[in-house]
Amino acid sequence: MPDLMPAPVLPRLPVLDESNAHVGDFPVGRVICVGRNYADHAVEMGGDPETQPPFFFMKPADAVTHAATIPFPVLTEELHHEIELVVALHEGRPFACGVGLDLTRRDVQAEMKSARRPWEAGKVFPNAAACGALRLGAAVLGSPQSQLRLTVNGELRQQGELGQMIHSVPKLIDRVDELFTLRNGDLLFTGTPAGVGAVEPGDVLLARVDGLPAYALRLEDRD
Repeated sequence: MPDLMPAPVLPRLPVLDESNAHVGDFPVGRVICVGRNYADHAVEMGGDPETQPPFFFMKPADAVTHAATIPFPVLTEELHHEIELVVALHEGRPFACGVGLDLTRRDVQAEMKSARRPWEAGKVFPNAAACGALRLGAAVLGSPQSQLRLTVNGELRQQGELGQMIHSVPKLIDRVDELFTLRNGDLLFTGTPAGVGAVEPGDVLLARVDGLPAYALRLEDRD
């Protein structure tokens, strides 16, 4: 039988080689995120990394953006930044890596938590999974000293090392496969270090992970 409507178009992220040449695009199927995978962030969010292990949640593929400028999200007065290493998966293995921003409507999330309800509304909205260009290969995963750094309007907000992850990328991949069964096109957001905080309309965020393309994102002013 013919399709009754056009199939949805998958978001795509550019993939660069070591010389920064664009070699193709990575079509995103699912966005799998890890919560509280850095001990210092778990503590700042009120958790105990000794007794509360990292956990997983998802964002839809259409939350992914590679745009340089996005509208400030609706229905929030407390939008938080979270810089993360992003790993693109193919055949169950890291295919490419990039730097991402897990944007969070923290006030909405807090309201849902207090009511003991699912808090997708705090994490799922247009452009909630912002990501820079991906670097082909996974060399950065072998460098635990690789730094993550996020500045907002030139001011350092977040800084950490990949080696500070509670669960390493290989362990995360194994656990994701157990829980959800890996698929080609999966995009794994691996958690954020301490220092998350609010951003405002007009702010410019610059996210960097050593060895990967930097990603700059501007939040548009409200109408």
